[in-house]
Amino acid sequence: MTEIVEEKLKLLPDKPGVYIMKNAEGRIIYVGKAIVLKNRVRQYFQSGKNHTPKVRAMVSHVADFEIIMTASEVEALILECNLIKKHRPRYNISLKDDKSYPYVKVTLQEEFPRVFITRRILKDGARYFGPYTNATAVHESLKLLRRLFPLRTCKHLQDRPCLEYHIKRCLAPCAGKVEKGDYESMIRAVLLFLEGRTDDVEKELHFRMEQAAENFNFEVAARLRDQLLAVRKIAEKQNIVTGAGDQDAVGLARSEIGVVVQIFFIRAGKMIGREHFLLQGSEDERDGAILAAFLQQYYHRATFIPREILLPMEIPAEERALLEAWLSARKKAKVQLLIPQRGTKKDIVDMAVGNAEKYLHDEAARIKQANDQTLGAVEELGRYLGLAKPPDRMECFDISHNQGSETVASMVVFEGGLPKKSDYRRFKIQSTEGKPDDFLSMREVTTRRYVGLPEEELPDLIVIDGGRGQLSSALEIIRNVAGHRKVPVVGLAKQFELVFTEGNPEPVVLPRHSQSLYLIQRIRDEAHRFAITYHRKLRGKRNLVSVLDHIVGIGPKRRQALWSHFGSINKIKAATLEELVMAPGMNKPAAEAVYNFFAAQAELRGK
Repeated sequence: MTEIVEEKLKLLPDKPGVYIMKNAEGRIIYVGKAIVLKNRVRQYFQSGKNHTPKVRAMVSHVADFEIIMTASEVEALILECNLIKKHRPRYNISLKDDKSYPYVKVTLQEEFPRVFITRRILKDGARYFGPYTNATAVHESLKLLRRLFPLRTCKHLQDRPCLEYHIKRCLAPCAGKVEKGDYESMIRAVLLFLEGRTDDVEKELHFRMEQAAENFNFEVAARLRDQLLAVRKIAEKQNIVTGAGDQDAVGLARSEIGVVVQIFFIRAGKMIGREHFLLQGSEDERDGAILAAFLQQYYHRATFIPREILLPMEIPAEERALLEAWLSARKKAKVQLLIPQRGTKKDIVDMAVGNAEKYLHDEAARIKQANDQTLGAVEELGRYLGLAKPPDRMECFDISHNQGSETVASMVVFEGGLPKKSDYRRFKIQSTEGKPDDFLSMREVTTRRYVGLPEEELPDLIVIDGGRGQLSSALEIIRNVAGHRKVPVVGLAKQFELVFTEGNPEPVVLPRHSQSLYLIQRIRDEAHRFAITYHRKLRGKRNLVSVLDHIVGIGPKRRQALWSHFGSINKIKAATLEELVMAPGMNKPAAEAVYNFFAAQAELRGK
């Protein structure tokens, strides 16, 4: 304990607040709340206390601390939430990657609201729904929502209807094709749908459909009928789990890979969805403390709080009372934390716990499979090739050309069985321009890579995409010119996936369904993809230059400027005169020359 800490411990007040622990570098490593700051903070530094290993580790790094007094315990809880979210201290329990959770946003502040996905909550008058952990599922839900309701998607209202209107995906408020009141009714239905209140959505749609029919507006009535049928089909899939009301049922499970919390969302007695959340920094904590920390952080950012939150276990009594008071203040209605002992509510909590356990089981299986495909595959490949150690870093080379023109080579890098794209390299081959010669190209690229490279920077395995010829060309440079005698080099033949090794007349045949074979195939395919992508880019650039050579007023600099700005010949052909003028290095006469040239070509093709 430092002198600064000792002095500050003597000055702690008998008030509620938040304490902030810092290490020697001044970094915040833990944030906590206290009903009485003097009692709570001093507990950490009393040697007689039976602290967990996590707390002992945290205290050993504390060089200083700060306190912030608050007017109440609830204020302390809110401040603690904000500080944990902002600083993400190492020793706090926190939602894993919670900064990136998506939300569905309804822009109620706009005259004709839009619905889209966002990852930021702003105080801008919009309604937010979430957070969600599965971004793909959110996108699918949004697609469904847009099929049910023809909402506008453009950021700014246009002067005339766009394609979305003509394919009946938008009501074109921009062109006054829909009354504001009708659009607002649709938005009310959207909000009810997002809240999971499909019964209310059905009533709203049915009322509007009958009203439209009475007014002989049969086109609108037919559209509302289709929406009503679609909502009913969705509602049929939602299970009735409790009598009535809004509830969240929480399940918690833990294993050697971590802690996960599962939430079932029950709205108006129907289960409308579920989400799972991984927790960090919870290894040495009791389940009750983990659950309390989760509730605090999740409902701090949740956009809806139900009247009942069903829990699988007790949490500390003080925490429970504090959380209920805070949640009730946020909802502006009474919120209860319940631990059901029997009946339907107990069944739904047990189901949430079971789903949390299944998630951890599936995650363990996924991690094992991923390890088998990466580190396990690396070790297996090392055994089959007879290497002294597993090839953690592998570099693979491939050659790509078109009958000798635009010859390029690629080098891709895998570390621990995974691609390391930051170390990828590509080479424009100079020695074989105009004539196809893969052996000479391989000698050039291995010369440029390995001649002068220090031994400590060599990979554990070099893979050459090709048979004995390409392997011999690479070995000639690596061994005789670069002087690297120890690094293993192999060649991979395309036809039968045979692995040729140095000094061995017989190829190594990797088992057909082995992870080592899949790994070396992934490396080879990645090298081929990287090489051919570069080759196509150079070929496209060459073709662009050859076409633009025929246009008066377009020299080398303007050709390069057009290529850099548009990226392809097709985009230049499709560009308007105004877009061509805006390209760097272009003026109106040059832009007109390019535009007229391609317009004339299109006219000739039309004839």
